[in-house]
Amino acid sequence: AHQLTYQLLTGFPGPELAAAEAAVTTADGLIVVTPVFSASYSGLFKTFFDVLETGALDGTPVLIAATAGTARHSLVLEHALRPLFAYLHAVVVPTGVFAATDDFAGRDLDTRVSRAAGELAALIGKISRVDTAATKRRTVEDEFAEVTPFEELLRQASGG
Repeated sequence: AHQLTYQLLTGFPGPELAAAEAAVTTADGLIVVTPVFSASYSGLFKTFFDVLETGALDGTPVLIAATAGTARHSLVLEHALRPLFAYLHAVVVPTGVFAATDDFAGRDLDTRVSRAAGELAALIGKISRVDTAATKRRTVEDEFAEVTPFEELLRQASGG
């Protein structure tokens, strides 16, 4: 949480957060799981995806999942998680996994997990992430790669 706040304030991740972001943005596929909080994903979960570079998840296969105390929150997959990852241009597998406290005692959860995992594995085998020069989005590092010296900026501003 501290490193996420630091990145929100400065625009730069700390070393541990940078490593986590790199792991997520270079993964062949993701399994994302959040506890339900106030009928949606947790704020910490959302903040992590907020600080990723634009386009970081383009074309990435994602399996969405959530846990909660009761089945009343099961629509969180469809009204919160699926739209979030669609907005991030990820490819969300058709089967999401929701587990309430009662689900951990039954066998149905294993069936749903296996089905969703199979769909994710199939997508990973079929999708190659978009990463060509024509479609690659600029990163923070790209912005600082070609720095104009301050003296030059002053000269340009003064008309000289």
